[in-house]
Amino acid sequence: MIDLARRMVDILSDKMGEDILLLEISSLTTVADYFIICSGSSERQLQTLASTVREQVKKETGLIPSHVEGNAPSGWILMDYGGIVVHIFAPELRLFYDLEELWQEGRVVVRVQ
Repeated sequence: MIDLARRMVDILSDKMGEDILLLEISSLTTVADYFIICSGSSERQLQTLASTVREQVKKETGLIPSHVEGNAPSGWILMDYGGIVVHIFAPELRLFYDLEELWQEGRVVVRVQ
């Protein structure tokens, strides 16, 4: 699962996702093993980040998210891949929800700034 999470980070980075964080949270919750948190600077970029992750992961592994919430106009897209949850935020909503603070006890695996 860590390999898939790292691949998702690479995909987001390749599409110019900003301030990408991969957190291991398996010891803190049963919700997921990893959170990926990423920012995009516009609605268009948020949509591109989410659709590229979805398309590439499906192409490479056959997996699709079990659940998707939000959309680019809302400023937050959540993609649930079971053990991996991807959060793609507009910068102001990322600051507002501050998942990094909420999950600060998680282990930082990768940070791409």
